[in-house]
Amino acid sequence: METIKIKQVRSRIKCPAVQKRTLDALGLRKMNQIVEHTATPQILGMVEKVKHLVVVVE
Repeated sequence: METIKIKQVRSRIKCPAVQKRTLDALGLRKMNQIVEHTATPQILGMVEKVKHLVVVVE
């Protein structure tokens, strides 16, 4: 499958707990960190949930 790189570009401060949990599940712990995942529907759904905090680097 295709892999995508996800970068956290905005802070998680003042975000709801659900969005913080989603960032943790994606493996994003701090700003400007980049993680690589396969583009499964589950991962794409998590990215869509926090799309205002992350950017997909391709």
